Formats: sequence, structure tokens, C-alpha cells
Amino acid sequence: MNTEISPYYPLVEQGILSEALLQSALHSAAKRGIDAERILLKELAVTRCTLLDALARHYDCAIAQYDERLPVPQLFSGLDGKVLLTGEWFPIRQMGDTVIIAAADPNNLSMRAQVQELIPAHHYEFRVALKEDIRWYIQDYKHAEAPLLIGIERTGLAYWRNTMAHWRTKLAAHRTAHARARTAMKLLRWGLAMVALANVLTKVSHNDLSPYHLPILLVGIVLALIGLFDYLKVRGSRMDLPCQSALIDITTENVRFTDRYHLPEAPVEAEDDSALARLAAAIPHYCSILRPVPASKERTHLARERNMLAAQRTIAASHRASYARARTGLSLIRTGVAFIGLGLAIHKILGATPYSFTDYILIAAGCLMLLDGLFWYLPARRLKYGLGRDIKP
Repeated sequence: MNTEISPYYPLVEQGILSEALLQSALHSAAKRGIDAERILLKELAVTRCTLLDALARHYDCAIAQYDERLPVPQLFSGLDGKVLLTGEWFPIRQMGDTVIIAAADPNNLSMRAQVQELIPAHHYEFRVALKEDIRWYIQDYKHAEAPLLIGIERTGLAYWRNTMAHWRTKLAAHRTAHARARTAMKLLRWGLAMVALANVLTKVSHNDLSPYHLPILLVGIVLALIGLFDYLKVRGSRMDLPCQSALIDITTENVRFTDRYHLPEAPVEAEDDSALARLAAAIPHYCSILRPVPASKERTHLARERNMLAAQRTIAASHRASYARARTGLSLIRTGVAFIGLGLAIHKILGATPYSFTDYILIAAGCLMLLDGLFWYLPARRLKYGLGRDIKP
């Protein structure tokens, strides 16, 4: 190829490359069957702006750089991506009755005829663009396969990050409800403990309810009622999620979406047999390899990585929600067993008295807390050990 008719010859005129070096690059590109611009950009370190400026000088026209933010009109609807790729052009904008075309060779007559045939318009403006940029336009706006998308892919990624953030917010509210329930239960525990203390003091004082014992009993009853009211209020708000499998279902869907944007990597073994652990293992440790040309492509790689991290945070939030449920159950079980034992001990050691009804109240309260604790704990335990719904990402 003669450098005098090469579109890259302005690089020699500007002193950026020597004529021999340009000839060598063109010869290498022809021999290897690749675009000369790839060698100039990747191997000879010619900047994109410099290369575009040289092409603009050669073709005597404006330049077009890839930008996924461009409001590309419906000019490409119905266009065949393979035709665009072969012709190396893409319609990027319509301004009035003028259609702006990005083309690798704006002076190519066959390309211009093809544009006029496929996109009828009163006027056309042809701008020179790098072949790599044209391929990105075609991949993005013709909806190529997910791993090839660069620009508009970020809309889908952002949508699913919002979905995962929304789900994590729900899980955080779920954990807050459990924390509130545990706080109310502690108040209930304090109240029942003061009732038990008043009962013991009364029996030790030969069943005499002294003025010092009565305030303890009343304060204990008030604290227990406040704690019970607050706990039942939280309990009635369905803090147990509509169904336990929803925690797995939504997280699984997030992971499946994220997997579409990454090439398969070495499998990661799950830490245990639980469904959430298998989901976590489905997301390998991912690190973006950034080539910051153009900047929009770099941002897309960063968006992919943010989605990976968001999926991992969602899985971690699912784990925390499950453990919060288990902690609530264990706390109830522990409190229930303690008051059952305390009520039985007071009744057996101090014997039956006119105030022994408080012993039965303690035992009954302990039994109810024990049963409610089992209701919270057992589903979380089944989820942890994979005995629930089996979902394979």
C-alpha cells in the first residue's frame, strides 16, 4: 500500500511517525489481516485524538467519536448489523433534515450509495470515525450479545443494581424489625424477672406483700406489658417475609443477571451445602481489566464490577437477614427456657402460697416464648443447611 494514498499519511506530515515506520505498520497489518489503526493505536501508541485528526485531515471532514450518551434516533431500526459492519458506517444523529453518518471512509462511493438506499433523507453529513468506534456503535445499538455490549448495557446494569439495592433495603428493614423485637423481648424479660423477684421476696417474708415488694411487682408488670405490646406490634407486621424462599429467589435472579455479563471463570467451591452459600460461590472473584480507551468503555467495565459487588452484598445481606431471624429465635428460646426453669424452681423450692399464680404465669410465659422462638429459629436453620428449596444458580 502506498503511503501517499494512505489515510494515515498525515501522521508522517506532522512528524508523529516516520514514513518507514508507517510503511512497516501498513505492511504488518496487511500481512496479519487486521486493521492498520489497531497497530497504530495498540503497538505504536498513537493516541485516538491524533489518529482521528490525521483521518480528518485526509478526508477533509469532521470527526465522530464513540459516545454511548448520544441520543441515537430510530435511524438504525430495521438496519442489518452485518450490513453496517461490512460497510463500516453507522447513523449517529439526525439534525433537522440532515442525517449524520459516522464512517471509516467517508469518501467511499459505494458506502454513500448504501446509506442513501437504506436511510432516505434530504441531506447527509459524513464524519470520519475509527473502525473500532463504529463496531461499538453497532454492538450497542443493535443489541449484540451481552459480553459485547459497552454503552447501553449500563442501563440494564443500573436497573439490576437498583433492584438489588431495593432488596437489600428490604432485608435491612427486616433485620431492624428483628432487632426491635429482641429489644422488646429484653424489656419483657426484665419485667418478668422483677415479677419473679417480688414473688420470691414475698414468699421469703412469710407471704407478706410488704410496701417494698409491691413497687417491684408493679414495675415488673408494667415493663413486661410494655415489652409484650412492643413485641406483638413488631410480630404482627409480618417481619418473617411473605415466604422464606423469597430471600433465595430474588438473590438468585440477581446473580443470574450478573452472570450474563461475564465470561465463565474457574468454579468456586461453596463453603457449605446451604443455598445461599452456593449462590455466593456462583460469583467468582472478579477484577475488571481496564483499558481506558474510550472513557465510556472504562465506565462500563466499572459498572460491571459494581454489579458483581452489589450481587455479593445482596448475598451477604441475605445471610445477615437469615442470621437475624435465627438470633431472634435463639433469644426467645433462651428466655423461654430460663423462665420455665425459674417458675418451676420457685414453685418447688418455696412451695405453694396464695401468690403461687405468678409461678404459673412465669412458666406459661416461658412456654410461649419457647414455642415462638422455635418458630423463628427452625426455618432459618433449615435454610442454613440447605434443607429448604434447592436452587442452583
